[in-house]
Amino acid sequence: MEKHLFLIGMQGCGKSSLGKRTAKETGVPFADTDAIVAQSAGGTVNEFFEKYGEETFRRAETNALAALTYARPMIISTGGGTVMNPVNRHIMRSWGTIVLIDRPLEDILGDIKLDRRPTLRDGGLAEVERVYKERLPVYRELADITLKNDQGYHMAVYILTRLVRERL
Repeated sequence: MEKHLFLIGMQGCGKSSLGKRTAKETGVPFADTDAIVAQSAGGTVNEFFEKYGEETFRRAETNALAALTYARPMIISTGGGTVMNPVNRHIMRSWGTIVLIDRPLEDILGDIKLDRRPTLRDGGLAEVERVYKERLPVYRELADITLKNDQGYHMAVYILTRLVRERL
């Protein structure tokens, strides 16, 4: 790959699982900004949020994203809210191709584990729906490519793997 592949989308859309599997299939390195931020504090994303708050998490997320741009091209899974920061949008536009993993809200609601999603856990499923509606236009506007993740995990891996091999 000549440039990074940024995976964006709602929590529970499959960015991390699809990115990891595609990286394994293609031999392209993989990074997950949420995991990087959590590891920097020696815990989980939830623990980071509880200890430092969302504002500090978002700053650390931007720092992680910027640092990854200096690495060799890779598949980078971003947090669901990463796109809400204009600086992050600029970084991704400048350093790579942006792929929206677009999964139907009904599928996300059926799979999402709210206790592992600090920005959604207090509002329940109604909060997931509100955030989805708020972010979806931003995701769509930012994306260079949209991958419909509505035919199952294996089909989405196949499509993303083919994309990496053929287009990038």
